[in-house]
Amino acid sequence: MAKKASKTTAYIGLGSNLEEPLANCLRAIHELDQEDIKVTRCSSFYRTQAAGYEKQPHFVNAVVQVITDLGPEELFAKMRQIEKELGKQETFKWGPRKIDLDLLLYGEEIINDDELQVPHPLMHERKFVLAPLAEIAPHAKHPVFEDDIEHLLEENSDPKFCLRLRADNPWLK
Repeated sequence: MAKKASKTTAYIGLGSNLEEPLANCLRAIHELDQEDIKVTRCSSFYRTQAAGYEKQPHFVNAVVQVITDLGPEELFAKMRQIEKELGKQETFKWGPRKIDLDLLLYGEEIINDDELQVPHPLMHERKFVLAPLAEIAPHAKHPVFEDDIEHLLEENSDPKFCLRLRADNPWLK
């Protein structure tokens, strides 16, 4: 049984590169903001070059901060449910997708099991994750590297572009 959390701050990465990527991300944010998950901040949106498989449209990415009573496994399950409701279809690793939600950080927890890895195992390598995360939580600590997000971004050598698109989100404070 998943443990019950008590008001934990978590960070969720969003990405989309099919159909209407910006609208898909906005819908995902709206769906995340519910009774047991409250979106408290959202980064700007970024247009980013695809990672892994590069022969696909550019992505729109953002990061949201949420406060939740759900445990990490329950939050992750809710995220997968939202992806399914918004039309995510599995293709191939790093392939194009209508919506992708990644649990980046959950409090200071380190989780490494078959279904869930927190912090996200590749977040420190990806500018399209670190740039929006640093925008809303520059001093959040990566619990494995014990370094703050702002410093991880400064040290990041990801050559792919990450262009800030817009900052007019109601949750961007």
